[in-house]
Amino acid sequence: MPEHEAAVRQGSSAQLVGDFLYRHRERIAQRWADEPLFRSVFTLSRDEAVEAARTVIEALAQVAESDRVYDTDAIGFEVVREQLARMAAARSRAGITMAQVSGEVDALRPPVAEFLVEELPEEATEHVRECTTALTVLMGTLRLVVLDTALSEGQAVIERQQLQLLEVATPVIKLWDGVVGVPLIGTLDSARSQVVMETLLEAIVDQHARFAILDITGVPTVDSLVAQHLMKTVAAARLMGAECVVSGIRPAIAQTIVHLGLDLGTVITRASLADALAYALHELGVGIVAPTSGGAGSR
Repeated sequence: MPEHEAAVRQGSSAQLVGDFLYRHRERIAQRWADEPLFRSVFTLSRDEAVEAARTVIEALAQVAESDRVYDTDAIGFEVVREQLARMAAARSRAGITMAQVSGEVDALRPPVAEFLVEELPEEATEHVRECTTALTVLMGTLRLVVLDTALSEGQAVIERQQLQLLEVATPVIKLWDGVVGVPLIGTLDSARSQVVMETLLEAIVDQHARFAILDITGVPTVDSLVAQHLMKTVAAARLMGAECVVSGIRPAIAQTIVHLGLDLGTVITRASLADALAYALHELGVGIVAPTSGGAGSR
């Protein structure tokens, strides 16, 4: 018996499984390439599916040979996390649930178990049982890695979409040369306030704005936290060389600000967006002429 094989035989059941996976990686990869998890993701080329399966098998062999079949953080899994995330995401986009993806990962175990039992026909029953148990645990850990990776990727997608929605919900509008405005609608929280500040400051730079109007007509309530965010935005705009005007403070919100004892004395406020724009235009030296009542038809 070769020295390497003898050393492997003296190792743990998990290490024996790792050696088995590495030696039979091509045979197993060919079988896995026909399983739904690989076949449905790598649809253009079967060779691509085989290559992807081989990469996963080699990673599993590394995990098993390190005797860490229970460990989802084993180094071998790190090698294939990105690939597993892409596969799980592709299945999710196809309308497959996480429970179904879990089932597709479980379906990868029986073919490997068959090959393993074929290789151990003369081994003691207890030894075969230990090896198949190690394989089952390893494949179960792979399933956990796939699900954990898929959930993490899904959470990242949700966070990106939430940020995109915040950006869409806080548009910066050019009202006049040198004047930009942000009409705020809905509840202000820390995340949205940060987006408001960033987009407003970018607009001030891009538009060379001297005045920025924050219209809170559509904000249902103002508490101390919202007021702090407004004050920070006003201060940041001033640092960028623009004067910030807050408009749309309704009576109920004004009473709330007074009851909270909030000091907005340094903030320029106007009752409406129109008043705020008129103030900014006046400061810019732009005259506003009211139309005559008769118009052209009175001549």
